[in-house]
Amino acid sequence: MSDVVSVKGQNASSSLGGQNDPDMKGWLFKWTNYLKGYQRRWFVLQNGLLSYYRAEHNGGVSTLSIRRRRKFRNGNQAEMTHTCRGSISLHGALIYPVDACTFVISNGGTQTFHIRAASEVERQCWVTALELAKAKAIRNMESEEDEEEQDAASGSPEEWSSIVRELQSRLEDLQTCSDLIGKHGAALQRALGELEMNVDQESAQGKSKAVSERATLFRIASNAMINACSEYLSTAQTHGHKWTRLLQHEREQRQRLQEMVETLAQQHSKLEQAAAANAKRPNGPVSASEEEEDENEFYDAVADGYSSTEQQQFTLNIPTGASGHRRHSSDSSSETDDTTQETHQVVVRTSNLHEKRVASGDGKEDKFEDGEFGEVAASTSRVGLRGGGARSRRTTVPEKPNYPLNLWSIVKNCIGKDLSKIPMPVNFSEPLSMLQRLAEDFEYADILDKAATCTDVCEQLAYVAAFTISSYSTTSSRTGKPFNPLLGETFEFDRSDDLGWKLVSEQVSHHPPMVAQHCEGRGWICWQEFTMTSKFRGKYLQVVPLGTATVEFANGNKFSWRKVTTTVHNIIVGKLWVDQHGDMDIVGKDAAEGITCHLKYVPYSYFSKDSQRRVKGAVMDTSDTVKWIINGTWDDRVDVSQVTKPVSGSNNNSVYETGAPALAWKRNMPDKEAEKYYGFTLLASQLNEPEDGVAPTDSRLRPDQRLMENGEWDDANKEKLRLEEKQRAARRRREAEVEKAAIDGEAYPPYEPIWFKQVKDDNDSIVHVYKGNYWTAKKNQDWANCPDIF
Repeated sequence: MSDVVSVKGQNASSSLGGQNDPDMKGWLFKWTNYLKGYQRRWFVLQNGLLSYYRAEHNGGVSTLSIRRRRKFRNGNQAEMTHTCRGSISLHGALIYPVDACTFVISNGGTQTFHIRAASEVERQCWVTALELAKAKAIRNMESEEDEEEQDAASGSPEEWSSIVRELQSRLEDLQTCSDLIGKHGAALQRALGELEMNVDQESAQGKSKAVSERATLFRIASNAMINACSEYLSTAQTHGHKWTRLLQHEREQRQRLQEMVETLAQQHSKLEQAAAANAKRPNGPVSASEEEEDENEFYDAVADGYSSTEQQQFTLNIPTGASGHRRHSSDSSSETDDTTQETHQVVVRTSNLHEKRVASGDGKEDKFEDGEFGEVAASTSRVGLRGGGARSRRTTVPEKPNYPLNLWSIVKNCIGKDLSKIPMPVNFSEPLSMLQRLAEDFEYADILDKAATCTDVCEQLAYVAAFTISSYSTTSSRTGKPFNPLLGETFEFDRSDDLGWKLVSEQVSHHPPMVAQHCEGRGWICWQEFTMTSKFRGKYLQVVPLGTATVEFANGNKFSWRKVTTTVHNIIVGKLWVDQHGDMDIVGKDAAEGITCHLKYVPYSYFSKDSQRRVKGAVMDTSDTVKWIINGTWDDRVDVSQVTKPVSGSNNNSVYETGAPALAWKRNMPDKEAEKYYGFTLLASQLNEPEDGVAPTDSRLRPDQRLMENGEWDDANKEKLRLEEKQRAARRRREAEVEKAAIDGEAYPPYEPIWFKQVKDDNDSIVHVYKGNYWTAKKNQDWANCPDIF
């Protein structure tokens, strides 16, 4: 739920004290809920956090954990856990005004504060302070990351050996100076002794000269000794701090590796126990205790997706009590979720599996009469992709070169960091940007064409569900990382002449990274705002999408959903493989209000009875009665079947019987040699094909990506660094302009996308929607508003 805050400007104050003092603080009235309304809260802006309390707080610095202390080294009085009621981090947050007295703070969908000031002056005061705090937080985090990268890069054995040799040389110099001081000191003592024993004046004058020479030599040797000591001390102090940090870094790495090894050992032990239990199982009747052990038994995956037994009957748990978008990112095989939620268990039985097939004479795959659409549409898509439209398109990209790479040398310094903060070489990438990768969601857009012709809203939603599943099909064989788009980068893809749809995308935000996309098809419009969080955990990489996708049909039905969690396994050892897991809720809006679909992406598990990559779900009407069943795998095919009648059931357990399933989607399998071409499908091979007349910010014109596609990876890495540094320079320039405007007391307009704008959606959240002017600009070749990013 969004938070609405009304600012009492006269109570707000800013501090110019020490570095631990808040940047701004004051009493605000925070909207809590419709029962309590506005509640008086004390807000504190400090060290990149906006926090609020129930009472005025002027205490000292809180005690932070080691991890938080590394992130905020100076402490933060807004982090007092016993009084702080909530906070939002400004690093990566969006701050933008709505009207004269209102502005919004959002960190990508998970938290949103709506703040209303008493006047426009007060609003600008808070906005300026928040923008400055955000810029400062970004700079501090980047400087710490640069420091860590430099320290980690300087920790090579060659440099350590060089430093040790330098210190040894300094010690040898000290020993030489010590010998000289001893030698000249002894000579000086002998000369002084002779001078005392000699009473002759002339002889004494000669001895005095010798003493003076000896004293001069002693002084020179002493000065050399002092200088050598200073140099040794300076060298030791210079590298001492670095060695301390390197030692700490290695200790943390060792601890993480130990934890990984322990986890692997535990998993290995469980596998051995399960295998032993399975080997000892008799073939006779199964007892009740043995039935419980079935949870730890191995099950073979079925080669063609899922078995006929699974197709005939399966169970689905549908969460109850909420109709919005839910996310369970902990459904992965690597983590567990301790949260509990009420569910409604649905048992599905298929009454007839004998589908009518039409055997083709050429030995190709049979067609389903009941699900004929899937095959016909798939074949139509293949014809269009191979150049059945107005222009001829390529069918492959240049072959991927075989460049060796030391993976561990790069991975070991990336553990625990956000994926968008890791300077990845192109060796880990594929020659497509994230904008182009998101365009692959519409490879099977013909499913939406079919949905647009449905008159039954529940049937229409069933095909929409099949479309959402089809967007994951390419991830089963694609493990390359797409290029991170630059701020203002765009991508257009017009396939109206052959596939019947066209889209435009734009990178609308850099902190956090966010893509806005708009696609128009035959009788439907689909748009999405894609942002994500990602963490590298050592054994696996987990990506959690945060944006929302929406499709609207010509009949007024509208459906929205959020994507599920993606996990890439075996990052360090073994072959990379991808798993999709979690729950997806597709929610009807406008004319389809109250119609919902719940999909369960079953996580991969050695002990699961389900086929791997399994997806199952149900479409429910406004009375939560199941009308359609979705069953299949996200890498092969999806069947939909209509519920014919409820067999039995209660409020928490229902049994439904369905008719014969119809094929809603079947994957177009890639070429046998696709691995040579980054695992690209036919559509993916055409995304980065050069095209005339596109915007100067289009991903096709990105030089590092083009160099990588052409096999020039060394030049691509250099060009990638140049583009990233150019983007950083542009950001620093904007931050400097923001600070200058703040000093001058002027308002500085935030960054605005070229082809998208910010509006409020049905949930009162700020989203980016298409302005509708891109294709007109392309027709007129009017690119005056496009920035120079390449």
